[in-house]
Formats: sequence, structure tokens, C-alpha cells
Amino acid sequence: MTRPVDTAIFPVAGLGTRFLPATKATPKELLPVLDTPLVQFAIDEARAAGIHRMIFVNHPSKGATERYVRHDHDLCETLRARGKHGIADTLKGMAEAEHEEIVFVMQEEPLGLGHAVLQARAAAEGGPVAVLLPDDLILGEPGCLSEMIATWERTGGHLVAAMETPLEEVSAYGVLDPVARDGRVTRARGMVEKPAPEDAPSTLAVVGRYVLDAGIFEALERTTPGAGGEIQLTDAMAADAARCGLAGFEFSGLRFACGNRSGMLAATLHRAEMLGESPLAGDARIAAE
Repeated sequence: MTRPVDTAIFPVAGLGTRFLPATKATPKELLPVLDTPLVQFAIDEARAAGIHRMIFVNHPSKGATERYVRHDHDLCETLRARGKHGIADTLKGMAEAEHEEIVFVMQEEPLGLGHAVLQARAAAEGGPVAVLLPDDLILGEPGCLSEMIATWERTGGHLVAAMETPLEEVSAYGVLDPVARDGRVTRARGMVEKPAPEDAPSTLAVVGRYVLDAGIFEALERTTPGAGGEIQLTDAMAADAARCGLAGFEFSGLRFACGNRSGMLAATLHRAEMLGESPLAGDARIAAE
């Protein structure tokens, strides 16, 4: 029987240079969409998909991320002493739960997403893994990872979240080299990392959710630096495709590229609208000015 996907890797070692100076003090994954940090959306998505072991690949300079993820008993007790039981309960529910295993490992040098995933090898304990990039915010019910794991249980191999993108934007993504399509699943012979538009094998771009066969770690060990001088996860998957298969899954949720300012703004405005909290509501002075 195939081992279930119960482990997720969260690569959070990046320094968030696009959001400086804010990220000088606050890690990018802790930047909020309204009042909820990006990493919390990813954690909640993983929990909803049945993940019980969460591995955070962090950088030694970013202790705030671990402080956020771990349960803060003293803060909750202080809030309760002040009568703020609702907030305390919310924080406890967002932090690690008793049945979960939270592991932090370090990526001391920025050597690429593939290198980050490789740092989690020992903690992954030899099974298949999910990878979630918190700055790719995907909103929807069911969650993207839940959809992908249900599909992976049928397809196996390496399964990546994919979406159609304009040809002029393919150079910002890994792009699938497709061979066959079955509904929302596109089988591929490989991937090309950040191709020029004229070299792109398709416009089906890979975004920040992956469900990976356990063999990905051996493939990463063999992978040499590629685009940008980094060890690319897409290169390892492409090289391993002949062994276990590779496919893209077109998810049903709405994706926001929160690794850049325009994507973060769009996500914030969308969430405000969904919660009935338009930024301009109730403040006529803004319109007057």
C-alpha cells in the first residue's frame, strides 16, 4: 500500500528582499493579509489536507517564524488574565496542535528551492511529501493541497499545481512539457525552468504546491545548479520523471502571487471584500481628500 502523504515542507528561509524594508524585521511569511500571516494560510491548508508533520526550512536569522508557529503559553495566559479569552483561544488554535509534529531545519545559504527541500530529508522519514510555498496564496474550498493529495493517490509520481499563464509571463515560472491531458491532470515528460517565451514548451506554469514521490530526495542529491546558479526543484522532478511520472494539476482555487507587492495588495483587497471589510468603508474622509 502506498504510504499516505502526511508530511509537508514549508520553505521559509528566504529573506524577502522585494518587501524591504518591512522584511528587515518581519519575515515575508509573517506579513499579513489583513490580520492573518501568509504562513498561517499555508498551515491551515496543510491541516485541512490531513498533514500531521510540518517541516519548516528556515534561516538562522529568522527566529520570529518559529516563535509564531509554536504555541506561546505565556502570551495566551496573559490574554486570559486580561479577559481576552477569545483571542487566546484563536491563537492556540492557530499554533501547533498536540497531534502534530513541528520540525525546524536550517538552510544557511540561499542555494535554491531544491536545496531547501533537500534540507528536510531526514525529518521527512522516507515517505512522500507535500511542499507549500507560503507566498503563493491559494484560496478556495476544498484547499489546493486537499485536491492535489486526492489526485496524487490515483496518479502517484510527482504532482505539481499548474495554471495557464500568458506566454509573455512564462519566464517567471517553471513550465510543463506536456504529453497528454485527462481532465484537470496533464501528464508531462518534463519541465523547463523560466524559459524565454520562444523556448517555452507550453503555457502551463508550475506554482507553489507540490506532492512528491519519496524518491525526490535522491533526485535532488544528483541535481547540479541550474537557473540562477541554484539547485532547482523543477530540474530534479524533470530528471526523475522517467522513473515515477510527472503531472500538473489545475486547481480550482484563486491564486495570489504574494511574493510581490501587487500580488499582496490584490490578496488583501480580495480578502477584505470577502469579509465585508472594504478598506474605504465607513471613512468618507478618504474619498473627500
